[in-house]
Amino acid sequence: MNEPATPVSTASDDWIARHDAALSPNYKRFDVVIERGAGSRLWGVDGKEYLDLFAGFGAPLLGHCHPELVEAAREQAEKLWHVGNLLHTLPQVEAAERLRDASGFEALPFFCHSGADANDAAFKLARLYGKANRGASTGAHGRYKVISTTRSFHGRSFGAMGATGNPAVRKGFEPLPPGYANVAYDDVSALEAAIDAETVAIIAEPMQGEGGMNVPDAGYFKALRALCDEHDLLLIADEVWTGCGRTGRWFAHHHWGAAPDLMSLGKGVGGGLALGVSCVSPRLADLIDPRVQGGVKHATTLGGNCVTMAVAAKLLEIVERDGLSQHADELGEHAKGVLRDGLASSAVREVRGLGLFLGVELDVPQEAAGAKAREVVLACMERGVMVNGTASGVIRVAPPINIERDEFDRGLSVLIEVISA
Repeated sequence: MNEPATPVSTASDDWIARHDAALSPNYKRFDVVIERGAGSRLWGVDGKEYLDLFAGFGAPLLGHCHPELVEAAREQAEKLWHVGNLLHTLPQVEAAERLRDASGFEALPFFCHSGADANDAAFKLARLYGKANRGASTGAHGRYKVISTTRSFHGRSFGAMGATGNPAVRKGFEPLPPGYANVAYDDVSALEAAIDAETVAIIAEPMQGEGGMNVPDAGYFKALRALCDEHDLLLIADEVWTGCGRTGRWFAHHHWGAAPDLMSLGKGVGGGLALGVSCVSPRLADLIDPRVQGGVKHATTLGGNCVTMAVAAKLLEIVERDGLSQHADELGEHAKGVLRDGLASSAVREVRGLGLFLGVELDVPQEAAGAKAREVVLACMERGVMVNGTASGVIRVAPPINIERDEFDRGLSVLIEVISA
């Protein structure tokens, strides 16, 4: 009688065992070990190829190892890596000028490390504004409260957690810093009702990513702008997910024609390198100017390091030069049509999104939604396509914005087959 075959250890198994022995266990990772990438494709250590339709939560905006970004990093790394922010550097100026020109409101960037850092910087500036413009507040701290929305995601730092409208993100870390209120997304009346004498700002995503790829009513952001103008509040646009061409415009608030006072960027702006940006309206700049206020109000050691800045400047140049926001717009409309035509109405509730920031909401009971979404993700991965699923049962599709149509269509056909099975 033959003995059962002993399972053969693969290269992935070996690396996963080493990972489990060496790293903090705070991520629930898939049993896949990636060795290299190029464009919209990834390869595991066992040689399997994947089409990446989620692009590292949107960070590799131009895909993996874009040759011009690689060259920009290499060239800068041979010149200068980092000197700190008491000195001027060329790459910071170049990246800042490109962001200013693209923003539509002459934004002055503060460079930091992540989207959460960028939001924290915006909240700190809002508090400075509230102290300088106390308005009708009778509180000891002037105006300091920030209103955000349910289903939002603004980061996991202590400042950003208070604004994040997802209880699961905050659970276990209470008490959080005071001064935050969550109201329903896409509900102007709820926002207006939450404003009091101590409110200084409203933060909103022009389109929600973590919350389920939710697109608001066309008048929502304009209404927020009007509310802020009426009550002397700052409007903070969290564009960490949606910035730099992903939704078919340079920034998603451009869809709505309402400029914010502050804009937070992260993920894609660094092309996959750690970068956050808090973009400040010129009218607020004196609040953080040490020459005006008599001391440093906010700072960072590694923010704006030369290699990251050189890559960001080159990425912004490529997005503009190659018309990639328009490409994302056109390809996103095409993809929505393909998904709606290919998926039976009994399988999904809705296909939604803007540009290459799309969501497919599965038609399953809420208590089973997260498990079903994971099942779809694993089945796609088995067939060599990477997508992402949320606990609310939304399959998220956000490939590099320079992906070619035929490659994207191949991935969409796999997704349709899996959902329809």
